[in-house]
Formats: sequence, structure tokens, C-alpha cells
Amino acid sequence: MGSTFIQRHGLWTAEQQEQADRIAAQVTEQGLRQVRVAWGDQHGILRGKTLEAGHFQSVLRNGKDFQTATLIFDTTNNPAVPPFAADGFGDPRMTGLPDGVLVPDPSTFRVLPWLDRTGWVLCNLHYRSGEVVPFDTRGILQSQLSQLSNEGYGFVAGIELEFYITKLEDPCLSFESSGYPPDPPRVTAVSHGFQYLTENRGDEITGILDILRDNVVALGLPLATIEDEWGPGQTEFTFDVMEGLRAADSAILLRSAIKQLCRRNGYHATFMSRPALPNAFSSGWHLHQSLSSADVENTFAGGADEVLSDTGRHWMGGLLEHARSCSLLSTPTVNGYKRYLPDSFAPDRIAWAEENRGALVRVAGGRGDENTHLENRVGEPAANPYLYLASQVISGRDGLRNKLDPGPSADEPYLTEAERLPGSLEEAVQLFTSSSLLRAELGDPFVEYLSTVKGSEVKRFNAAVTDWEQREYFEVY
Repeated sequence: MGSTFIQRHGLWTAEQQEQADRIAAQVTEQGLRQVRVAWGDQHGILRGKTLEAGHFQSVLRNGKDFQTATLIFDTTNNPAVPPFAADGFGDPRMTGLPDGVLVPDPSTFRVLPWLDRTGWVLCNLHYRSGEVVPFDTRGILQSQLSQLSNEGYGFVAGIELEFYITKLEDPCLSFESSGYPPDPPRVTAVSHGFQYLTENRGDEITGILDILRDNVVALGLPLATIEDEWGPGQTEFTFDVMEGLRAADSAILLRSAIKQLCRRNGYHATFMSRPALPNAFSSGWHLHQSLSSADVENTFAGGADEVLSDTGRHWMGGLLEHARSCSLLSTPTVNGYKRYLPDSFAPDRIAWAEENRGALVRVAGGRGDENTHLENRVGEPAANPYLYLASQVISGRDGLRNKLDPGPSADEPYLTEAERLPGSLEEAVQLFTSSSLLRAELGDPFVEYLSTVKGSEVKRFNAAVTDWEQREYFEVY
């Protein structure tokens, strides 16, 4: 019997081989009907296929064919380039949009609790040669974490994701409503809101929150808190700290699970940062982070005199130095830039401060506190988890390498003299494209690729006639 695709190309560690053996037995013992093989695309949206259990046993060793055509789509599946001229990204292997191979990562396997005997596993996208597709964002984060490990550190992340839960009134599923993009669903509020962190407002939607909580815990995700935010139905889920790759994997699964569970129960969840709902507050993604080493659990903690160690300060220096050029990775939508407003609990400029939620980077903790770490408040909840975390590792590694100094703390972050964050996705694309660090770390093909895909989104936005323009000009001119 010949070697399998995964064996032939050496795509698994010995530990993953053992995990795959256990999964194969679990599928049989638990009588699973089917398994979803999932891949996080360039936008951090899960794509994939649902396989019969018997077929999955073969796929577990050989991978599953999958169209690389999915790589050329913007958020609404508009091709960013002519479909059969995809070699314009600088990788001739993409010419003609050949099939790739989804290779499961056995460490991510789990049973989905809201479905009947259905498994789920995350994959990386490879070419048939066995090479990783350079546009696979999970692979990009894995590469960055591997380089960081070679430098003696492990990346630890804590996730805080905000989102809206709304009551689904009309999904707008007519053929006339479909298109690129389709009409958004019509929704109503599920609670009154505007009573931040109150028990009563959260209790108003405990029915759906209990469903979300029970399923998230059943998935094995380390849920810490469920919090009532400001807007009606605006909610935040926070998690215990996780190793970097697991944190990103958890975020991409969490978003998909929440959207599926809400839809199944007559609700619509959105991770759009600033939805066009009356009196809605923006939602953010606050990313807590620190580094571990072989002999120190948290290398960021300072001593009695300094809130941060030199390692923590240099890492933060890198985050600040490259915040503008990394904005495309932390805030990848047109809408996300409408969150950066003064006095909004979201940053609008490049500054840090101790225990101050107006700053881009907040130092959480204090002198002599061994749990002191950094909280980056720049991200939007729609960000691709792999690229958002990779941006932190790329920037932080550069900060360590060059011993970057973050400068003094900003006691008034919205008044301090500092560079502003980009004001638009268009500006963010330009900054991303011109970054020599990102080109060195991600490679020219990926930089050209992502800037082309997101640039297509910008062009469509600029070409659209908005409600604001209609109100502003239609009558007066």
C-alpha cells in the first residue's frame, strides 16, 4: 500500500499522527454521520465541505480537494482579479485556479454540539505539490509563531470579542434580494441597552445567551465571561489566555458558532464593527497578549519600579511603530475605520498608557504584578484572527530585534500629540503595501495579493452611491 498524501509530504508531526488515529476511532465509536472540514479564508470566514463519515476516514490521511478560486474573492465573492489571470498575485502556481488540498489539523477536531453526530476539523490549504499555499492565513500565523519560538518565546493571547445580537424579522431571501452583496436581513432590537454591564439588561436576552454559552463551553473553548455592553443586544465574550494558534483557531470557530446558533434560533448576530442601527455603539476586538519563555511564564511583567520589563517595552514599541502599516490586518473592512473616534473607548492615534482604555495599547496590571500584560484595542471583531495575531507577532518581534522604545505614557490619549490611525481602508491598503517590514515577513506575493483583494473592496465602495450622498445632493443641486 502506497504512502498517503500527508505522509508523502511530511505534513504532520508524530503527535498529529497519533491524534489522527484517535480521531478515526472516535468517528467510528461515536457513530458520527458526517464531518465538516473547514478552512479560514482570507477574510477569516470559514469555508469547506461536509463529508460523509466513511469518506472522512480517507480524507484524514490524504486531504480533500478544494478550489483555490475561493482565494480571489472579496467579502461578497466578487472576484478581485479576472478569474483566469490569477497569477497576477506573483505566484504562477495559481494560474488557472487549480485545485488545492485541504489538510486537516487533527489537534482541532471536535464534535459540534448543535448538530446531530457531526464532527468538525480545521485545515490548512496546500498545493498538490504538498507546499503550503502562501495565501493561507493560518499558515502565515504558524510561520510567525515558529520564528518567535526559535527566538526563545511563546505568544500568549486573551480574546475579548464584542458583537450584536438582534431579532431576525426578515432574512430577505427573495431572488430579487440576492446579489453581490445581497440585501441585509431586517432586524429589531432584543433589549433596551444603554445600561452598561447591568444584570437586568443581560437577563433580557438570557434565552439566547444560555444557548450560546452552553454550546461554546461544549466546544471546549475556555469561556471566561459573558458581558452586557452598551448598545441594545451588544454582548462581549471573553476567554482565558491561550497559546497563539489555539487563540486564533478559537476565535474563528467562535464567530461561526455564534452566527449559526443565533440564526437557528431566530436571531441574527453580527461582528460588523459599526452596524447601521439607530443609536448603535461600535464593537471592538481587544487582544490581550504577553510572551512566555522556557523559564518565565510572563516575560512582560516588570518589577517594583517599572510596570513592564524591557521585553514588554520593546514588544510594545514594535506594536506602536507598525500600528499604521498593520491596520489592514487588524481592521480589514471599510466599516471598521468608522470606529476610531475621540472619547469612544476606541483609539484614534498611536499611544499607550497604563490602565487607560482610551489608548491604542493599554498596559493591564501594575508594578510588582506578575500578570501584567498588554491589551491592544485597535482591532475590529471582523478581523481575520490569523492575520490580526500575526500582525502582533511581526511587530513585536521587530520591536525586540531593534529594541524599540515606546516613548512616554500618554495620560490623555485623545489629546496627546501622536500619529493618527488610518482614516480609511484605502489609506490602510497604501500603508500596508509600502511597509518594508511586512514585505520581508509576509513576502511580496502575499502583500500584493491582500492589497489587491482589499483594494477591490475599496473600489466597489467608492463606486457606490450612498444614502448620505442622496440626502446631501439630490434635492439641493
